Formats: sequence, structure tokens, C-alpha cells
Amino acid sequence: MPLDRRRFIALAGPGLALGLLPHAGPAADAHAAAISPAAANGLAQTFVRIAADGWVTVVIKHLEMGQGISTGLATVVADELDADWSRVRTVAAAFDPPRYKHTLFGWQTTGGSTSMANSWQQLREAGATARAMLVAAAAQRWGVPIAQLTTHRSRVFHAASGRQAGYGELAGAAAALPVPSGVPLKTAASRHLIGRAKPRLGQAEAASGRVSYGIDMRRPGMGVVVLQRSPRFGGRVGTLDAAAALAMPGVRGVHRLETAVAVVADDTWRALQARNQLVITWDDSQAEQRSSPALWAEFRRLADSGQPGVDALLRGRGEAALADAAQVLEAEFEQPYLAHQAMEPITAVGEWGEAGCDLWCASQNVTADHAAAMRLLGLKPELVRLHVLPAGGSFGRRATFSADWMTELCTVLKARREAGDRRPVQLLWTREDDITGGYYRPMSLHRMRAGLDAQGRLLAVRHTVVAQSFSPRLAKGEAPTRIDPFAVEGHLAERYDVPHALCRWVNPKVGVPVHTYRALGYNHSTFCKEVLMDELAQLAGQDALAFRLAHLQGHGRQAAALAKAAQMAGWGQPQPTGRELGLAVQEAYGTVVAQVVRARLQDGAPVAEQVWCVVDCGTVVDPDIVRSQMEGGVAFGLSIAIYGGLSLEDGQVQQRNFHDAPVLRLPQTPAVHVVIVDSSAPPTGVGEPGSVPIVPAIANAFARLSGQRVRRLPLHVD
Repeated sequence: MPLDRRRFIALAGPGLALGLLPHAGPAADAHAAAISPAAANGLAQTFVRIAADGWVTVVIKHLEMGQGISTGLATVVADELDADWSRVRTVAAAFDPPRYKHTLFGWQTTGGSTSMANSWQQLREAGATARAMLVAAAAQRWGVPIAQLTTHRSRVFHAASGRQAGYGELAGAAAALPVPSGVPLKTAASRHLIGRAKPRLGQAEAASGRVSYGIDMRRPGMGVVVLQRSPRFGGRVGTLDAAAALAMPGVRGVHRLETAVAVVADDTWRALQARNQLVITWDDSQAEQRSSPALWAEFRRLADSGQPGVDALLRGRGEAALADAAQVLEAEFEQPYLAHQAMEPITAVGEWGEAGCDLWCASQNVTADHAAAMRLLGLKPELVRLHVLPAGGSFGRRATFSADWMTELCTVLKARREAGDRRPVQLLWTREDDITGGYYRPMSLHRMRAGLDAQGRLLAVRHTVVAQSFSPRLAKGEAPTRIDPFAVEGHLAERYDVPHALCRWVNPKVGVPVHTYRALGYNHSTFCKEVLMDELAQLAGQDALAFRLAHLQGHGRQAAALAKAAQMAGWGQPQPTGRELGLAVQEAYGTVVAQVVRARLQDGAPVAEQVWCVVDCGTVVDPDIVRSQMEGGVAFGLSIAIYGGLSLEDGQVQQRNFHDAPVLRLPQTPAVHVVIVDSSAPPTGVGEPGSVPIVPAIANAFARLSGQRVRRLPLHVD
């Protein structure tokens, strides 16, 4: 295959040298040309394209879902490029795993707060390489040594002669030059964008409603698809009477799927009204039919010793050392299923073309969704054109390995084509669909035994976790041979000094579908470990902060962040009447977040008034984005702690919408004071870590306010 150095530079692996990849053909050409009318006369590489009009377009391989990653990644390129920030824009990467795969996971995806850490070196090298080529083009044009040239705000300068040229003027000539390797990167002192707050890209468009999300997509002649799914997980369609629905005006068709019935109509209202007219009997022979109390009883049975599980001796003598403890504390923590509840529910658009099919959606797991579409539509890879749109939130819901909603869309697209209708359709999930029939944060039971020695120090911990795995391999029924890291990551023995530790995990057989949820395992392990640390401090007769710091000798970043947050909040000082402080700390995805909350009681529930947050996330690319992610994480975590939780009755989710599955509203959101630790280390993630310490922090404050131990969520006075 011919090489086209004018278009593609790609990283062979994390931290390795840049290398060229083969030309990708017409689809890639069309994608590149669509970025700018002047792209044909400019410099086009994998991650950065400079048009003849001077606009710099950064190609973003990770999904923008409100976390600001487009601005962050563009900043890295623009800084090394010495670009004019006012002339920088972004575009979502096309489906092209060889170029845009996640270099750790191996496929094109977004998740685990890894986008910046994954792309940091890639994008620095891409920006520096493009800049070197532009400078070389200017040196060639003017007949001067490269060493005499400087760059600033998308221009190249030759001080001795007073000549200068814009990047757009030089882009065409630069594209014809050989691609250099090993281009030196900037030092921290020479950066002009990284570490500084700046206008967020697309901010004006988002504020004015001009950003096109999947729910906004409109295609000529487009119909709307809604599905009636089984009210029980695993239920299948038994009998179907669609006569009344098909007789309604504007209804294009009704299609029977294995576990649902799809209605296609001219618009959303007609589709929903027709769905209400379906008469379906469900085959529940393979469905989950237990209620929440029965599931909790089963989880407690599985937590008992002797039940099948996977053990891991972490260090020392494990559980055996508890026999030497002067004091032993036992605790059992319950955390329910949680729906993702992103502001934009699941939606996607599909349209048949003369050759192949176009799909528009906000996808975290682009590789899985593209593979599902190919399989269901029976098309070659190049004939499935997946266009990635920004998402109105996700929290992991758009990253399913099963490609559940893409499967639904493509199944309906195929059925419509077989019916002779090739018009585009938009799959739309309602809020009720999202809450009652989606994927969930796993319900979990944590049983913990911790022992203190005679000096009041942690001696040993046994931690048993019962929680479903969302690993694709284990979800298919394969017996686990090791502990699922997503069930236990961030647990107490991993984050505090304890000489003896044993961890045990049991994967229960439950029909409720689970998947990734913001902060994955840290989301539920942090609550247990930080509440238990408060109780252990009380048992030892020590202050909660001092007790933690005494057990963070091997975790300096956590200790420093926690001490700073406590100092900011006035820990140890008298609080206003009816107020108490609670604190917690966690390291997740390489980022340390410590939070202290001041709260009061109202109607039996805690109300957060102030939150002090310290975050250590390595090199800060944009401090405003870091702060906004910490603030949003606090609101997200408080929603879990105060309101979160779905309940099942006879296998059916009882909550349906925000009226009975509420989230924190703006008037209930506390003031959040964020301090960012200065660091020269490579950047880590901030999309998820800020959402986890606040849950145990408010729980610990609630325990002081209510005088009762906190062992389950959501929080309320018993």
C-alpha cells in the first residue's frame, strides 16, 4: 500500500517514536477533506491538520462527553505547535483503530480517566513534529538556517530579516517535506498554554445550543424507533399483537426482536403512542425474578466463608493474623444498583447509503460498536461509517462491551431494509427506558474484619466482596480464576499501611445487567474503606485524621493531600452549631483526591454546605477543567450518597424517572473549594476520581450528626 506522509503520522506505541502508517483510502480522504475547505492545500497528519487559511484542527480520538477532553487534548497539541488558541478547533476521530486506538487497551475507546494520560506523549510529539515541519518549510523558503527561526501564535519569525509567515501560508510546502523523527519537546518553562486557564473550545456553541448531539441529529425522511423491552431482565417476547399500533397514523412498522419489540414511526410522539398500543405477553422462564431483599439475602449467604469465591493473599499471614489482634471490628456494607442517568439518554441514527451504511452516535467503545454493526448489517468494515458525536454525559453507559444499543439500531435498520424501506431512523431511549431497562453499577456487599494491635495500629484486614463482574469473559459464565480488579480496586489494604491482608471476591449469578460506571471499582470500595477507617479510629480512641495519617506512611501523596484538605476545612476546630465535618481520601487512576465536607441534617438526611477538595493529578493541562471536574464529581457523588439506589420487586426496577430516582439539583449543591497540587509528573485523569471520596466523606459527617453507624446507601436516619 502506498504511503502518504502528507496525511498521517501515528504513534506505534506509548512513548515510542512517531512513524508513518499506510494511506487509509477514500473514507479517510473524505474525513480529512471535510475538516476544512482548505485542507487539500494544507498539512494533514493523524492528530493535527493545518489548513491554508491558518486554522489548526486537532483530531480527538477520545469521546467528548462533557468532561472537557477536547479542550485538554487540543491544548497539548497547540502548546507544542505554538498555535494561536483563537484559531484552534477540534474534530472527532473517524473509526480507525490502527491510528486512533487506545494504546493501553488496544482498541478505539474512552474510559478509565485515561484519555489525557494515554494521549499526552502522542499529542506532544504530533504538535512538535508539525511545528518542526513548518519551520523547515520557512527556512527553505527564505534560505536561512532553521536555528535562526522562532514561532509564536501560529507564525514563524526570522528576526534578522524581519520576515514572518503564518502557518497557513507554509502548510502546503511543509506537507511535502520528509517527516522528521525525534523532534525535541518543550520544557515545562517554555509552555504557553499548558497549565493555564483558557476559553474552552466549543463553549459558546454549547451555551447557545448549537452543538449537535445524537438526540439532535436529523436526516431527510428520518423515522424514530422506540423499543418496548421486557420489564424483567432476561425476559423474551412471547406473543405479540401489534394490530392497534400498526393502524395508527404515521407508524411505519413494528418489528419483533428477541427481547423487545421495536416501533418505527414518523416522529417521537407517534412512536411512543404506538408503543403503548402493543399487546405483549412475556416469556419470563429465563428472567431474573427476585426482589431486592432476596438478592441481599443471597449476597450475604455468598459472603459466608465456605462459599465458592476467589481468594488473594495480599501480604503477610492474611486473615490468620486477626487472631493476634487486641481489638477486632466487623462491618458489612450494602450499596445498591445505580442507573447512569446521563442528561442525554441513549440515542443513535442510522442511514443506508448507495454503498454501505452511515451511523451517528456518541460512543465510548467505538471498536465494539463498529464490530457489532458490521456483524448485524453484513457489511465489510469500510462500508460501515461510524460518525462519533459528542455525548450529553455517559458515566460509562456508552461503553458497553455488548454494544446493546448499537445492536438494537442495526437490527431495526436491517429489518427496515428487508421491508423495502431504506429511510434513516433514529433510535431513542426515554428516561424511563434508561432507568428501568439499561445497564447498572453493580450492587455490592462488602464484609470486612479489621484488627488493631495493642498500640491501636492496623494489624490485619480481611475484605470479602460480593459483586457482579462486568468483564465480557465472566459475563458469559466462565468461572473466575482470579479476583476481578474492578470488584476490589482501591480497597483498604491497597491504600493504607497494613501488614496482613486477605481479599476475597464472589461473583454472584444475577440476571441484572451491569457495566462500567463512573470510577468503576473505586466507586464502591472507597465508601467501605473510608467509613471503616473512621470506625477504626473511634475504636482506637484516635482522631480520624491522625489515624489515617499514621497509616499513610507508604502513601505520601495521599497523606499530603488529606492533610492539606483538612487544614483548609479547619479540621479539629469547633464547627457551627448542628454542623459536622467528614473526610476521605482516595487514589484512583494515578490521581489523588482528598475531600472534607461540612454538613448538617435536614429531614433525616445530610445536607452538604461546604466541600474542601485537594487534587494531585500530575501536570495540569487546564486548571479550569480540573476544577470543574472536581465540582461535578462532588455533585455526582452526593447524588449517590443521598439519593442513589434502585430497588427491584419481582425482578422489575421500581424507579422510573427523576421524580423517584432524583439527582442533586443546583440549589442543593455545596460550595466546592478546589486546590490543585503543583506537580511536574505526567498528567493523570480527573474525570472520575473527584466523584468517589465525597461519598464516604458525607457518610462520616452524617455518622457524627446522627450518632448512628453508616453501613448502607443512600444515607438516612433509621
